[in-house]
Amino acid sequence: MSETAWAVIFMMLILKIPIVYLGLVVYWAVKAEPRPPEPALLPALPEVPPDRPQAWVARRRPPRRPSRGGPHTPRGQLRRASARAVK
Repeated sequence: MSETAWAVIFMMLILKIPIVYLGLVVYWAVKAEPRPPEPALLPALPEVPPDRPQAWVARRRPPRRPSRGGPHTPRGQLRRASARAVK
């Protein structure tokens, strides 16, 4: 037989292994009996709200900076915005 024929026969035999494995896993999953869920070891307690807000809630935003302008910003608006920022 040629080398290609041996390769085809080898691949046909080897590639059956994952298919057989998949069949066994599905068979095991179908035959398995469901178990009741285990009870919790510790009971869940209701969450108590904190006395003061968290640090990330109380943080203030930094003040907005004036726009730097862009290629479509009229020159007058850019000067007025920068004049307001200096005051």
